[in-house]
Amino acid sequence: MAEGCDRGENGDVLEFAAETEDAADGDGDGWRRNPPWLILIVDDDHEVHAITRVVLGEMSFEERPVRFLSAYTARQARSLLVEHPGIAAILLDVVMETDDAGLKLVRHIREEMGNRQVRIILRTGQPGQAPERQVIAAYDINDYKAKSELTAQKLYTAAVAALRSYQHIATIERGRQGLERVMEAADHLAGLRSRSHFLAGLVGRAAALVTGVQSALLYGPGEGGRPAIVAEAGLPADLPAEAAADILATLGDGQARWGSRHGVAALRSRDAAPLALCLLGGPFIEGDRPLVELLCTKAAVGLDNLRLYERLNQAQIATVHALGKLAEYKDEVTGDHVKRLGRWATAIARELYARNAFADELDDWFCDTIGLASVLHDVGKVSIPDAILRKPGRLDEAEMAVMRDHASIGGSILRDACGGDRRGYLSMGAEIAESHHEKFDGSGYPQGLAGDSIPLAGRIVAVADVFDALLHCRPYKKAWDIAEVLDLLRAEAGSHFDPRVVDAFLAVLERDGAGV
Repeated sequence: MAEGCDRGENGDVLEFAAETEDAADGDGDGWRRNPPWLILIVDDDHEVHAITRVVLGEMSFEERPVRFLSAYTARQARSLLVEHPGIAAILLDVVMETDDAGLKLVRHIREEMGNRQVRIILRTGQPGQAPERQVIAAYDINDYKAKSELTAQKLYTAAVAALRSYQHIATIERGRQGLERVMEAADHLAGLRSRSHFLAGLVGRAAALVTGVQSALLYGPGEGGRPAIVAEAGLPADLPAEAAADILATLGDGQARWGSRHGVAALRSRDAAPLALCLLGGPFIEGDRPLVELLCTKAAVGLDNLRLYERLNQAQIATVHALGKLAEYKDEVTGDHVKRLGRWATAIARELYARNAFADELDDWFCDTIGLASVLHDVGKVSIPDAILRKPGRLDEAEMAVMRDHASIGGSILRDACGGDRRGYLSMGAEIAESHHEKFDGSGYPQGLAGDSIPLAGRIVAVADVFDALLHCRPYKKAWDIAEVLDLLRAEAGSHFDPRVVDAFLAVLERDGAGV
């Protein structure tokens, strides 16, 4: 093949300069739309590089030009493979700085770099050094050519076949990665319990899903029939007239629409008006549309589930208030007491959370839930006879035994009501009802639990409950002075109360005051 190579007047091989980035780029928009295929030539013979460029220099595939990279050693090839991860094909010599440098490079590419996509065509001028049958069986290469038999047409055919194979593999890989991103995004969105956070998360994930997105805008029906933005991510952008028209149409019929510089996909809900997700940027490739539309389908299901969650949550809140009213009906001091108790319990939980205490138990959900759940701490008192519940003096042993039953009865009522839900107001309320009379040293009731075996919510409510009960009048006692109450909390830390909870509560009182 060397005979077809152009030579200068002195017979030296003419070496063709590698294309520069600027020359290959051309128009920036065209570069994104039709980026060149990268083919890496790895050979220690400069003449081979020159001939390859002559034969394939004008080559294009799928309306994309070819750009050549040259390496004269396996070491140079390794560097170029790291610098240009999108190399589609390698024309690889076997014998270079060592007799098996090319074969070692194949191992490096496939096993150490984990690159299974690039197509490797082995070209050797010494077939005896690398017999075809042995090499094909032992190395993950895609074609084997002896240089002495490789005509220009065969080289062109091999290069086109390699690019086509790489294109198919890369498309499959992009689809796989895209599906992974969609499923990861769907899992993330499914964990959000706020509509505003859900919608903000959706546009953020959509903007990151495909390449070239500059802005992601989510529209819903607005006043006067005009679309209104409900969430956005990315750079501020003027909305093209074509995109605005497609958004309006999609909100009307729930169908996706795509242009050269925008895409509009619908979120079709079971019981709400559709939303329209608009992506600006691009140009988008063929595989982008199904990924974005799949994300919207998943997000629509997530929104439906979020609405169901909100309705269930509202039903639980209504149930909590109803049970709280029932307890208040039995005990006239309960109403104001539970309101104050809820505020204190929430403040203690947030103080502990800020201190990073109980990191495996405390989170935003816990802090948001304990205040309302604490309303139910004494719901079991509905079972206590009025003669005991409203007795103006101290209870005797028999009466105290009856009174103590309210903790287990309250827990039983709430566990039946929560239906097995482990993260709700009723389930936390059941924990609190059962455990807020337990003591840190194990001397409490109804189960005699001690230390961290007492649920954290119960330990928090125990402190807040005693503090508020002592600070206010009851039928059987007068209100204590706040200094006396604080002295008791300090004295009982470690025996009655969890000392970490007491310390956090004292910090809250010092910062916010007792409000009395």
